[in-house]
Amino acid sequence: MKTPDDNSSTRQSDEAHYRQELLAHLLRAKNSQQLDALLSDLLTPSEISEISKRLQIFKLLEAGLPQRQIADQLGVGIATVTRGSRALKRQSSQ
Repeated sequence: MKTPDDNSSTRQSDEAHYRQELLAHLLRAKNSQQLDALLSDLLTPSEISEISKRLQIFKLLEAGLPQRQIADQLGVGIATVTRGSRALKRQSSQ
């Protein structure tokens, strides 16, 4: 009989595999127009906007803007900006 842990590890393995397939799919793009087309096929305009805002969060944090100002400027929650800040800290410590 399968345990909940078995299902969890299978799900994690599947998700890792799906992520690798996503990366391979996106790496097929030979230029920015092709990448834009691939992303547009996969994501809704709203999802693309949210991902674009997350990149802007990184840029604004790196420029030294306060988190609250970034949240207000981009129309995102402070938790989203804080998540970006933690990600930048992890990147700089690697």
